[in-house]
Amino acid sequence: MQRTFTGWHMAAILLAFFAAVIGVNSLNAWLAGSTFGGEVVENSYVASQDYNRWLDEAKAEEALGWSAVTTWRPDGRLVVALAGVPANAVLKAEARHPLGTLPDRGLTFIRLANGQYLSRQALPVGRWDVRLTIAAAGRLWRRQEQLR
Repeated sequence: MQRTFTGWHMAAILLAFFAAVIGVNSLNAWLAGSTFGGEVVENSYVASQDYNRWLDEAKAEEALGWSAVTTWRPDGRLVVALAGVPANAVLKAEARHPLGTLPDRGLTFIRLANGQYLSRQALPVGRWDVRLTIAAAGRLWRRQEQLR
């Protein structure tokens, strides 16, 4: 006995197809909204007014010739090796979770005998954007690194 393909079959196929598409799109929209707040700067107009000043500061910082290499120890603390930086440098950092699901964390450092700096605080395993700030000889140097 041969079954015939009716309009009801076609309606069921179309309904199942669009239900799947709408379901997947709804899930993606919910996931996107729950993981990223969408805010890069608090006020884009004010940020645009400071843009040229930020570029000038970045050129001045680059001209200092300072550099930093950050590594992650197994205990979750950071080691920062500085090069070209005066001995009396003060190093601070702020760790931000790129998805914003964990709160920002301020980091302070202890100077080690070999010129490296060890963070007093540990970071949980995961992705972090670390913003380093070095102050020495009346100058300021900033850098942002992604750690995984």
